[in-house]
Amino acid sequence: MPATIVVGAQWGDEGKGRVVDYFAEQADYVVRYQGGNNAGHTIVVGDQRLALSLIPSGIHYPNCTPVIASGTVIDPAVLIAEMDMAASKGLDPSRVRLSTNAHLIMPYHRKLDAVIERYLGKYQIGTTRKGIGPAYTDKFARFGIRVQDLFDPKIFAEKVQTALEEKNKILPRIYNTLPMNADEIIGEYLGYVERLRPHVEDTSLLLHGAIKAGKEVLFEGAQGTLLDIDHGTYPFVTSSNPSAGGAIIGSGIGPKAIDEVIGVAKAYISRVGTGPFPTELHDDVGDKMIELGGEYGTVTGRRRRCGWLDLLALRYAVRVNGLTKVFLTKMDILSAFDTIKVATGYRSTDDAFDEFPAQQSVLYHCEPVYEELPGWGEDITGVRRLDDLPKEARAYIEYIEEAIETEVGWVSVGPERTQLIELS
Repeated sequence: MPATIVVGAQWGDEGKGRVVDYFAEQADYVVRYQGGNNAGHTIVVGDQRLALSLIPSGIHYPNCTPVIASGTVIDPAVLIAEMDMAASKGLDPSRVRLSTNAHLIMPYHRKLDAVIERYLGKYQIGTTRKGIGPAYTDKFARFGIRVQDLFDPKIFAEKVQTALEEKNKILPRIYNTLPMNADEIIGEYLGYVERLRPHVEDTSLLLHGAIKAGKEVLFEGAQGTLLDIDHGTYPFVTSSNPSAGGAIIGSGIGPKAIDEVIGVAKAYISRVGTGPFPTELHDDVGDKMIELGGEYGTVTGRRRRCGWLDLLALRYAVRVNGLTKVFLTKMDILSAFDTIKVATGYRSTDDAFDEFPAQQSVLYHCEPVYEELPGWGEDITGVRRLDDLPKEARAYIEYIEEAIETEVGWVSVGPERTQLIELS
């Protein structure tokens, strides 16, 4: 800090929520810079569990301002419901700030998301069907509707009618589904205006002033590096840039303001949905990781696919994001295994790889090259000092650091915010 980016270093679901929550205690602002309600984070405080998909983790701290920046896409009904849920937990949602430039997810985006996935059949991407992809499509096609448009009813109505003129040709003719009613959509969304009004402002200006004043600002991305639209395993990716560069664009803050980029990585690896996954385990070991790690999506409840840590993918995340440190999560899950494997390379029929391949087709046909390390076989959930970890666990951390040429600064050994070890 004062300006730190926290980014997922794998396929998402690395535990960024608890990591951001850990740092948010010292932050003045926590900024969500991309994505929508297609990615969630769960924060555990004592016996209270709070699952969020839009509001940043800083909502827990009374002196922290949660900011939803310009690079996001917002379903207003979901945001309002989250603010109401936060209030019901004794938190203060009046502090939430929403960018005037954030784009709105409209009902026709959700409908298109669902019908396109059905239409693709076995080739479907595995989206959450919450309208995120179609909202970003409209944004870049310059048909998007932004939060600020809600405050000019005439402009908002014109934009909805223009958008539906196109969508109502596509829905029945291509996807054999009913057209949508513009007046109903306009009425619904204008009904959100008064609830949103106190939260909306120029968040780029807000953050610029905060950084200039020396405030602590924490940027959090949704999903992970390998789901980045430009740098992930395309097309099985999200529709935005969760990598560190996305924080700059999505928040409207210049790169000189950033002091540190922290990558969050599980001690193993997982992904949800479809797409290549070289170290995926289809055996009892993979099932055990899923059950012990509670590997089910926060937003969808979908069962995640799990596998051994992939060092090629992690080195790639270090390179793409310019990671300064790594926060290693779920180390305690590996206590259940006598032997731990890590992928140090890939092998295909024609070639061998020691770096993440640029040609994605390799990922579908390669076999991981593993190195086996001894497990530690004991409960580490109560450990709070590096020296108290079993020597095999310390050796595992050192092995990762050497392989990715980046320091591991923190290790989590359980879901509670206090269950971690600070290494540096």
